Amino acid sequence: MASHHHPRPTPVTRLSDWRQGVTYQLYLRSFADGTGDGVGDLPGALQRLDYIQSLGVDSVWVSPWYVSPMADGGYDVADFCNIDPLFGTLKDADLFIDGCHRRGLRVIVDVVVNHCSSEHPWFRRALESHPGSPEREMFYFRDGRGASGDEPPTDWISVFGGPAWTRIRERDGRWGQWYLHLFDSAQPDLNWHNPVIVNAFEDIFRFWFDRGVDGLRLDAVPAIGKDADFRDAGCDPTVQFAPETDSPTPYWDSGHVHDIVAGWRQLADSYSPPKYLVGEINVAHTDSLARYLRPGELSSVFAMSLAKLPWSAMAFRSKVSHHLENAPSSGSWFTWVTSSHDEVRTVTRLGRTAGGDVNFEVGTERSRAILLMLGALPGGACLYQGDELGLPQVTDIPRELLEDPIVARTGDPSKGRDGCRVALPWSESGVSLGFSSVAPRVRQPRQWGEISVEAQEARPDSFLNFTRRVLDARRDYVEGPFQSLTWLDWGEDVVAFTRGRLLCVVNFSEETLPCPDGYQVLLSSGSNEGHDIAPNCGAWLWATSDGEA
Repeated sequence: MASHHHPRPTPVTRLSDWRQGVTYQLYLRSFADGTGDGVGDLPGALQRLDYIQSLGVDSVWVSPWYVSPMADGGYDVADFCNIDPLFGTLKDADLFIDGCHRRGLRVIVDVVVNHCSSEHPWFRRALESHPGSPEREMFYFRDGRGASGDEPPTDWISVFGGPAWTRIRERDGRWGQWYLHLFDSAQPDLNWHNPVIVNAFEDIFRFWFDRGVDGLRLDAVPAIGKDADFRDAGCDPTVQFAPETDSPTPYWDSGHVHDIVAGWRQLADSYSPPKYLVGEINVAHTDSLARYLRPGELSSVFAMSLAKLPWSAMAFRSKVSHHLENAPSSGSWFTWVTSSHDEVRTVTRLGRTAGGDVNFEVGTERSRAILLMLGALPGGACLYQGDELGLPQVTDIPRELLEDPIVARTGDPSKGRDGCRVALPWSESGVSLGFSSVAPRVRQPRQWGEISVEAQEARPDSFLNFTRRVLDARRDYVEGPFQSLTWLDWGEDVVAFTRGRLLCVVNFSEETLPCPDGYQVLLSSGSNEGHDIAPNCGAWLWATSDGEA
């Protein structure tokens, strides 16, 4: 493996040090297996920390590693203060945190705040208790409507499809109350109107902060904002609830959510240096997103709408503009995301043609160009594992191997997220392409050996080495306060903006663009490192004179 040396980042002394940072999202189950059972784990991740460091990222966000029945990839938590044996032990977590810190990497852990597992002791005790009991008040148990209570308390629908309510049998065997779950029925929603829940999560946050974790990624934060009066929302029971288009509603981004977030920030700020809080905020409007960045709330929020966009200059420019127009003056910032464990892989999404087919080569070119844009935007950036390799979505997983609860609840395999969670290819050959000593449950496509880490290390022009060049150059050239971006009008099929002397251009058109006078090419996503910017390519240009772009 080629050696890449990066200076150790300056120790964090204030939250603004995170502002331009790049985060690497590590989805444990499919990153690296260190114990030989075919499942990614902490020992495997620890063995690959030098690789993560070599990318030039600043922090690592680890997907939920807690004790879980794995009904939703670990986002159904049965114990928030212990590690699932599938991934290792608390000792392994300590070793991982220490290993990151010794390499100058900060650690962000994923905390699921809206719900827990139906196997969590809190929920088991609630089922064993009577209606109105303190145990049930930790969740949202309600009597049903209709003469016999056999209709759900409201018309609310789940993000995963189907109704957001499930009816239980009481201890005497008769049908009883309903409980709320905005996701899967194995993920009952926690009642954040109850101080017991507020205090319990303060203890959970402290547990991880005190173990050396530098920050928290807070999952589905708007979901805890529910009106206390439980009004109908006029939902269509045949569709999935889509918060990025359908919110706010009485059960999403409403109520007292911002008071809760302010309490989290007070806790994070009680540490020296302050702990970092980044939120997953899926809402329909950018101004609603920006409210979570007001003084005394989150350090940052993920700008996730870029991860759903097609190959369109207008779409990307519009989304970025709307975010920047709502950028806070409080010192908080957006973290840009173009891919995640919940979205179709960028290469596949951007390589989709008008007819619906995917051109892998075109998708790869476009993904490299979008990486340049991502790297030049003001604020933070997040890379999902495998983005640096240009991995595509796996779309032919056999139905019987699909684990995503969305598939079961909607009956539609195409809506599942399993295809972006396939094990990483580390080697060009072998039963699991270096991921494990045994075959993983879902095998990687055979051709992934050609885009494995091993294969790409050997090619200077590979996606992997291009990613390293972008992140290295970002440290050297991308400067300025959060709002410092000036759009240039190069036509409707080109995204062009300056940040100081840096000019970023992404060519969405079918015509080759010449490099303007007075600029030199710093980086190009295409094979041509000259003065032209080909279709589906991007470039960083540096002003060498007062020439106009």
